[in-house]
Amino acid sequence: MPYLELTLRCAEAEQPRYENALEDVGALSVTLLDADAETSNENAILEPGVGQTPLWNALVLNALFPAETDALLLLAALESFDPGLDWTRVAFRSVEDQDWERAWLDQFKPMRFGQRTFIVPWNHALPEEAAHAQAAVVRLDPGLAFGSGTHPTTSLCLGWLDQLAQAGELQGRRVLDFGCGSGILALAAIKLGAAAAIGVDNDPQALIASADNAERNAVGPQLQVYLPQDEPVARYPIVVANILASALDALADTLAARVEPGGRIALSGILHGQEPELLQRYAQWFDQLVASREGDWMRIDGVRR
Repeated sequence: MPYLELTLRCAEAEQPRYENALEDVGALSVTLLDADAETSNENAILEPGVGQTPLWNALVLNALFPAETDALLLLAALESFDPGLDWTRVAFRSVEDQDWERAWLDQFKPMRFGQRTFIVPWNHALPEEAAHAQAAVVRLDPGLAFGSGTHPTTSLCLGWLDQLAQAGELQGRRVLDFGCGSGILALAAIKLGAAAAIGVDNDPQALIASADNAERNAVGPQLQVYLPQDEPVARYPIVVANILASALDALADTLAARVEPGGRIALSGILHGQEPELLQRYAQWFDQLVASREGDWMRIDGVRR
């Protein structure tokens, strides 16, 4: 199946704005490459590790869109979203799955988050540090859906879930993962002791990936996935939403209504500088609101009144 690939070069300081714009207009994935590697035999793929922002000075961003995407309309949408960026450097080409997915998976390595949480690619051996009985190991095949754990927005949420587990606040509880992507957060919650999880995403491919990953991790019956219009209305003790700041703002009433009194919420996908408005927005429902930062990205968490 072919895809439309958008490629552009940018400076490190511009990367978060470009990536935010690409994701907002519907990019299926965004991969960062070292621009200098284009002149060598290397083809290093980067997504920052936990607690790090080791971006190169010059980057190449590759974004994938559905094959039927109109390139000119896409470019117009990007220019409208952030007219302050230079979109004249954009190039387009058609690519097949194997041009990007296999190379990306080969670069994806086991990762640890907090005390117990490990994300391990399906094609890698379990690391020694994850062999102890208390380890919460998620075997992941991200496929086309966003959510590998390597991006700061995801790692911020994984760290939060690990902290809840250490405090005993996940054990036996139900979790809502709103914008589930690959299902990584829902699966991590289950592995950390949650009784069940609900995954919601507006991308049918994401729901397929989440269900497949649940089966791979032998927790298929504990994860249910829905499109937003099919989601059963309920309240949960734990809610996590790793989506964009604009969506978190638009869905504030919906997300607040999903958290039971005394329950906890984590919001991610927020660029540094966007959190003050969201803190104010969610303060009408939540206490103990805290903003945590990893690189250029923020997580907000709080307790429902």
